[in-house]
Amino acid sequence: MAKTDLFESPDYYFLDELLTEEHKLVRAAVRDFVKKEVSPIIEDYAQRAEFPKHLIKGLGEIGAFGPTIPVQYGGGGMDYIAYGLIMQEVERGDSGIRSTASVQGSLVMYPIYAYGNEAQRNKYLPKLATGEMMGCFGLTEPNHGSNPSGMTTNYKDAGDHVILNGAKMWISNSPFADIAVVWAKNEEGKIKGIIVERGMEGFTTPETHNKWSLRASSTGELVFDNVKVPKENILPNVEGLKGPLGCLNQARFGIAWGAIGAAMDCYDTALRYSKERIQFDRPIGGFQLQQKKLAEMITEITKAQLMNWRLGVLKSEDRATPAQISMAKRNSVETAMNCAREARQMLGGMGITGEYPIMRHMMNLESVVTYEGTHDIHLLITGMDVTGLNAFQ
Repeated sequence: MAKTDLFESPDYYFLDELLTEEHKLVRAAVRDFVKKEVSPIIEDYAQRAEFPKHLIKGLGEIGAFGPTIPVQYGGGGMDYIAYGLIMQEVERGDSGIRSTASVQGSLVMYPIYAYGNEAQRNKYLPKLATGEMMGCFGLTEPNHGSNPSGMTTNYKDAGDHVILNGAKMWISNSPFADIAVVWAKNEEGKIKGIIVERGMEGFTTPETHNKWSLRASSTGELVFDNVKVPKENILPNVEGLKGPLGCLNQARFGIAWGAIGAAMDCYDTALRYSKERIQFDRPIGGFQLQQKKLAEMITEITKAQLMNWRLGVLKSEDRATPAQISMAKRNSVETAMNCAREARQMLGGMGITGEYPIMRHMMNLESVVTYEGTHDIHLLITGMDVTGLNAFQ
C-alpha cells in the first residue's frame, strides 16, 4: 500500500531567506513531484531492483534535466542554486533517481552544450531536456576508475567516420540510453568526446545485476566492437581530460546538494519517529542519547546547507573551483552517511525495513560516496589544493 510522504524540510538557520521566489517555486514543484510520484512507489522498485522508467517524462516536465542549460536548447536557463535545490529534492526521494537526472543534465547535456557545435546542440539538447531522448556518460573502464587518463577505449580514422573500440562500466542509464557521450583516445593518444547512438553496429549495453545499492537505478556497461561513428559526432571544442573532468564538476556540484537531500530525509524520519515511539512510558525523543543523535544530525545538515548555498553562489558567478566542489561533495556524502546510520539506529529493527526510507538511503549512499570521485580522491584533491603538493603520483 502506498504511504503518504510526510516530509518536512529542516531549515535551522533560515536559509530560505537567502533564496529567491523562483528558487522556492522550483523547489516546491520538485518536492510536490517527489511526494506524489516517487515516494509512494520507490520502495517497491528498489526491492525489485527495477528503474521506474515512467518517471522520466515527469522529471523532464519539472526541469530536472539540464536546468542550467539555456532555454533556447530546451533547458531551464536557471542558476546553480536552482539546480542544486532540484537535485536535493530528487535525491531526498532516491539517490538512483537523482543519478538519472544528474547524468542526463551534467554528463550528457552539459558536454554537448559546452563542447559541442551548434548542429550537435540543436540535434540532441531539446529532446534530452524533455526526456524524449535519454543519455549516459562513458568514462570509467574496467581497469581505470580513479585514474581515467589510463583509459584504453580508442578510435581510429576511417575516412568520413571513425572506428571505436573498448568498454566502459558502472554506467548509469546505459541499459536504456539512446545516446552515450563517450571519452576515448584518438590515434595521437588525445582524449576526445564522441556521441555514440543506440543502433550503431557493434555497440551494446549489457545491464549490471545483483547490486545492493542504487537498486532503483539502471546501471550497465558500454561495449564498443568496431563501432562506426560519423566524424560529425565528435565533440569539437575540447581535448584531454579537462573535457570529462569539467562534466564531473557539474555532477559533483549536484551530488553535494543531492546527498543532503538524503540526509534531510533520514533526519526528518528519525525526528518524527522519536516523538511517536514510546518506550519506558514516554517518547524516545525525550531521552538524552536520542536527542544527542538528532542534535548532531541537524547541526551537520545545517553546516552542509550553508556550504552548498555558498558554493551555489560561487558557481553561478563562475568562481567555484573544482577543489571547492570536491570538498562539498565529500562533506555532504559523509554527512548523509552518518545521518543515515544514526537514524537507522534510532528506529531500531524498523530501520531496516522498507516501511521507512532509511536503509535504502544507507545502501544508496555507499555508491554515492564512491562515484564521481571516491571519498579518498576528494580528500587528496583538497590536500593538493591547500599544500600545492601532488599525492596522486
